[in-house]
Amino acid sequence: MDVEDHKSPAAMANRSSNKKRARNCCFICLAVLLLLGLLLLILGLTVFKTKKPVTTVDAVSLDDLDVSFDIARLQVHLNVTVKADLSVQNPNRVSFKYDATSALLQYKGQVIGDAPLLAGKIGSRQTHPMNISLTVMADRLLSDSSLYSDVMAGALHLTTYVKLSGVVHLLFKIHVKTSSTCDLFIDVLNRRLLNQTCHYKTKL
Repeated sequence: MDVEDHKSPAAMANRSSNKKRARNCCFICLAVLLLLGLLLLILGLTVFKTKKPVTTVDAVSLDDLDVSFDIARLQVHLNVTVKADLSVQNPNRVSFKYDATSALLQYKGQVIGDAPLLAGKIGSRQTHPMNISLTVMADRLLSDSSLYSDVMAGALHLTTYVKLSGVVHLLFKIHVKTSSTCDLFIDVLNRRLLNQTCHYKTKL
């Protein structure tokens, strides 16, 4: 009797209906997943598209500029502190986390001063100010013979460099690097900043 029930048209129709229902559920689940994936892709390319954080140098000033000459040794003793006001703008809808780094003061490619920058986070669509103070390490310039001629000519060219590396978390983790380089032209005799030219670069 049991065998006949399993082979009856009603039982076979029931099994066919169950298979059809299971197949429809699979199709529906697949369609929902495809729609969710498409929605996430559209959001990632529009609303949550990664934008480049921008580092800007708002102001640069000189503090405690002092120059003395050792004519017998053709050496210059230079003491100067460069103060820079920076701002980092995060245009993304999520936060930008950056690693600890250092701001550098350079003379003809040689690092003559640095200042540590702690790791931090910049919120969604926020601008974060940074105040940096870079003091020349005089001992690093004693062996540089070109400094003497530059100072005697009355002009000194220094460069500040700041680079931030971090991540932006959108649909996945995206690494970002933003940097600023400023060329400073200093009037040594009048102890003032003649001119500054800054360049900015951001890389995803």
